[in-house]
Amino acid sequence: MQKVNLLKKFELFSEQWTPKIVGELNGQQVKLAKVQGEFIWHCHEHEDELFFVVKGQLRICFRNGDVVLDEGELCIVPRGVEHKPVAREEVYLMMFEPCTTVNTGNQTDERTVDAPEWL
Repeated sequence: MQKVNLLKKFELFSEQWTPKIVGELNGQQVKLAKVQGEFIWHCHEHEDELFFVVKGQLRICFRNGDVVLDEGELCIVPRGVEHKPVAREEVYLMMFEPCTTVNTGNQTDERTVDAPEWL
């Protein structure tokens, strides 16, 4: 068994919107990402997705309103719910999601990461 220091893992990369895997359990992956700006509207038809803000502030836009997450807060986006993450300043984000989850869900564009890198 090993511990994971999230802040040290965040120091290992600088790319935006490119999730990195730091752990796996029960068919779920723990992913880290640095995000800034707007992502695309998308949904995950078969997977719930947990967003936990380690550093910064993240706005998750939904078609019926927004949720703003500050450091230490999380939000679970249920499967099938369309959403768009937005970060004015750089955010350090941790996500828990099934191993099959693609970051852009039902959309494909230049930010799609089919096989995230392990840190």
